[in-house]
Amino acid sequence: MSMQLTIVGCSGSYPGPDSPASCYLVQAEHEGRTWNILMDLGNGALGALHRYVDPLDIDAVFLSHLHADHCIDMTSYYVLRKYHPSGEQEPLPVWGPRRTARRLARAYDLPKKPGMREEFVFHRLRPEEDPVEVGPFSVTPYAVDHPVEAYAFRVQVGDRVLAYSGDTGPCAGFDAVAQEADLLLAEASFVSSADNPPSLHLTGAEVGETASRAGAARVVLTHVPPWHDPFDALAEAKAVYDGPLELASAGTVYDV
Repeated sequence: MSMQLTIVGCSGSYPGPDSPASCYLVQAEHEGRTWNILMDLGNGALGALHRYVDPLDIDAVFLSHLHADHCIDMTSYYVLRKYHPSGEQEPLPVWGPRRTARRLARAYDLPKKPGMREEFVFHRLRPEEDPVEVGPFSVTPYAVDHPVEAYAFRVQVGDRVLAYSGDTGPCAGFDAVAQEADLLLAEASFVSSADNPPSLHLTGAEVGETASRAGAARVVLTHVPPWHDPFDALAEAKAVYDGPLELASAGTVYDV
């Protein structure tokens, strides 16, 4: 069994000139159909998602954390599911940090009850519990180091593993999620030459060092903000990681 990763959006911190903010579509065949999950749905991502899949065909959404560049298009997704001309939709499972339902309701200026609970079924991510099972996908969250409650995801189909860092500084959770991943999708928001604040983001060098220690088979760098040259992050990672390595770009598809 295998899965396919499509980069819907990969710009860091806000949408860039060439990409929406963070959004990743993961697909796999199972029981005679294609299953689709999303990891994050940041600014501008919902519109771009239409290029790759009907948004009504998504089976679940996993939100790594509640910063706008990773979740704010859930407000537009609410509108799509509530008012789509095909009629009432089954509530869609959404896994996220504590108070995801409340945060998204506030973002769209909805009352706390029902908020978006008629369109989505909200579940809290709990890294100490069993993986979340959605069709062929087994999704394990790992708590990572960011100013808000945040998670990395380890997505497994059969023996194939896709690891996604979310947003994080160097930490044990990121080390764990990367272990022997077939593809490590990792943010590289910082450059090593800057005076970077702690517990916020990774440099390309930190991604490369972790990937080397973890034995990750392939690395894709993502979430580079538009104010940085992404090739600086790539060069940093290449200096410490000798496996296949590239920059994420919107529309690129990977077989995992």
